[in-house]
Amino acid sequence: MSGASRPGRLGVGVVGAGRVGAVLGSALRAAGHPVVAVSAISAESRERAEQLLPGVPVVDVPEVVRRSELVLLAVPDDALEGLVTGLADVGAWQMGQIVAHTSGRYGVGVLAAARPAGVIPLALHPAMTFTGTSLDLARLVGCTFAVTAPGPVLPIGQALVVEVGGEPVVVAEEARPLYHAALAHGANHLVVLVAQAAQALAAAGVDDPGRVLGPLLSAALDGSLRAASAGAPAGSGGASGGGPGAIAALTGPVRRGDAGTVRDHVEVLGALGAGTGAVDVPLSYRTLARAATSRALAAGLLYAGAAQALLDVLTEPPPVAGMPGDPAALDGVGPTGPDAPGGAQDAPDPEDDRTQEDDA
Repeated sequence: MSGASRPGRLGVGVVGAGRVGAVLGSALRAAGHPVVAVSAISAESRERAEQLLPGVPVVDVPEVVRRSELVLLAVPDDALEGLVTGLADVGAWQMGQIVAHTSGRYGVGVLAAARPAGVIPLALHPAMTFTGTSLDLARLVGCTFAVTAPGPVLPIGQALVVEVGGEPVVVAEEARPLYHAALAHGANHLVVLVAQAAQALAAAGVDDPGRVLGPLLSAALDGSLRAASAGAPAGSGGASGGGPGAIAALTGPVRRGDAGTVRDHVEVLGALGAGTGAVDVPLSYRTLARAATSRALAAGLLYAGAAQALLDVLTEPPPVAGMPGDPAALDGVGPTGPDAPGGAQDAPDPEDDRTQEDDA
């Protein structure tokens, strides 16, 4: 039986053939939902649509909506509300049409302008980074999707997630901003930490920082995620193991209460910042080491005296003009290379709903 003739199949229209939209459209197609139209403006998006959605007509956005039973809105967060409103103003939305967006930031409130037309609103956010290639299709299997929808139609969103191989997790409308902030904080800032650590290793004479960091960071990430699943702090709303959560996997000088080593770290990283302009590195180290100390103390991994010694070492010194700690020192300086702002990198795709990430 063909996908189009199977019961419950929906004609899918993809608005925005960015990294997420094209991949999810391809996944829905593989699940038996015919993709009837896609919008793609940039050359990159058109190429992505051709590769992941071959044979699907590329048309303008109102025509995508007109042809579709399920409209997948995969556009930048800041463009989403205006797009929904603009389509409502021209009477594009249709009674009974399913309208799903992929923004992590929003629930279904952002679709309010389409609701009077009788659409079924869904917010489906995959907690994954996307490359915009076929490699992402396999990674969708087991990927968590945050699903937000009115109660009566929540099962529709959950079913769509299951069909593409994902695992639906219901997130309340009012919790979407916090949910998205958590993902961005974890994923985006993990990248920043790797960049900072790699720069410090390179300055120490290590030729291949990624190779050195790979096993260490992989083990640390795996351990912290296992600890987070084993037990979150009481009242956190997370796992119910009752343990200290991810901080239980903490190792290193903060965990040992080794204030002398931490003092040395502060000094050498401060020198790195002063010498290279990477003043963000010592600032990040101080901030995260203080957070690690506080969490380790609260979890019973440190005694109070050791924690106080660490915090004394990590107290911010008065900022000196042009030196680490001076916010003005951040202007016009920082890491250089292909990953730095203005370096050799692809221009952002205006149709892509993730800048990391999402992203995250």
